Amino acid sequence: MRVQASCTECAGRDGGDHPIRTVHLASYGTVGLAKPKALAEKLRRALLPHPPDFSTFCAMPPLVLPELAFGDRVQHVLRVVERAEQSTKNGEPFVRLILGNASGHIETSPIWSDKLAEGWADGAELGAVVQVIGRISRYQAKRQLELTAPVRVIPIESVRIEEFLPTIDGDVTKLWDALDRYRSEITSPKLQRVLSLFFADDDFRVRFERIPASLGGHHAQIGGLLLHVWEVTRIARAIAQTVRANIDLVTAGALLHDIGKVEAYDVTTAGFTRTAAGHLIEHVALGCLMLERKLTGADAMLCTDEERLELQHFILSHHGALEFGSPVRPLTLEAEILHWADEASAKSNDMLESLGDPDAFAGGEHFATNRRLWRVDNRRVWRRPFSWEG
Repeated sequence: MRVQASCTECAGRDGGDHPIRTVHLASYGTVGLAKPKALAEKLRRALLPHPPDFSTFCAMPPLVLPELAFGDRVQHVLRVVERAEQSTKNGEPFVRLILGNASGHIETSPIWSDKLAEGWADGAELGAVVQVIGRISRYQAKRQLELTAPVRVIPIESVRIEEFLPTIDGDVTKLWDALDRYRSEITSPKLQRVLSLFFADDDFRVRFERIPASLGGHHAQIGGLLLHVWEVTRIARAIAQTVRANIDLVTAGALLHDIGKVEAYDVTTAGFTRTAAGHLIEHVALGCLMLERKLTGADAMLCTDEERLELQHFILSHHGALEFGSPVRPLTLEAEILHWADEASAKSNDMLESLGDPDAFAGGEHFATNRRLWRVDNRRVWRRPFSWEG
């Protein structure tokens, strides 16, 4: 279910209401909301009116950072992704900011010492939300945001930080529908019951839908974990069907393999962060512990000890090797399939994001030559200049 709130304060100034908030509520199967209209109204009241600090900017269209060209003007609200304090060879201090929103991020040109003395970067710390005015300039064929006025800090309590973080495209309801369909097609009642411990839990679904699949690598977006697990499940099921593996087991393993990220990662004003549990235990071991807790706390024994071990093996082995975070390598056909399906989803996303990096192909090059793409091992990836259609 989606609830959309409109900016009524701008009515009459830009021709009428326009949407400024969209909230998605996870739903699944035939279970719905008891009073959706009442809940929608409650959400609208919670979201409106929008903070007055946005009043100068709210009538502007959304800023798509990757599409900005040299010379474009910027007058929008962005989040501080990074702040770097540096100095020249002469010891003069300057600051560089990396600013971002849901579409991506961009680096500022240096804010020199004279501007720093005038307060141009005051309050622009990691996680702060600021109003900026500037233009897109060129430095060695790379786009930079050159500020033409001091930043203005927006009270953090007046914004929804999720609106300034990368978010997956499309309707998450369709992803949930697909995952729930995969669950419903499982013929094993035992696996159905085990998966329901997580995927029939409203609180788990809300957290699962919000968390990224990584902090800065593949699927590092709001909803990234949900998208990644859908991709892994779809790929793994196709492989299992092709090689005549157990599709029920592969489906269960794919759905469970990254559940630990729900407790390992968080979304905060600083962006995508690691929790204390994420630092101390990491998501692979956390997922195994989460499964153990759920099975131990169930009203009845849902599976045998041997079956429990196999499900834990999916989680513990899906990275493939000790050096990549798995304490054990895949020891079954289905675990091997899961590992390579996980790799396929992650590596394909890395390539997709690299090919879509506007600064990697500045100047119209077809090979990425002007920056290092660490997510694809710094390869000179090729963005084809033609289409195979027609």
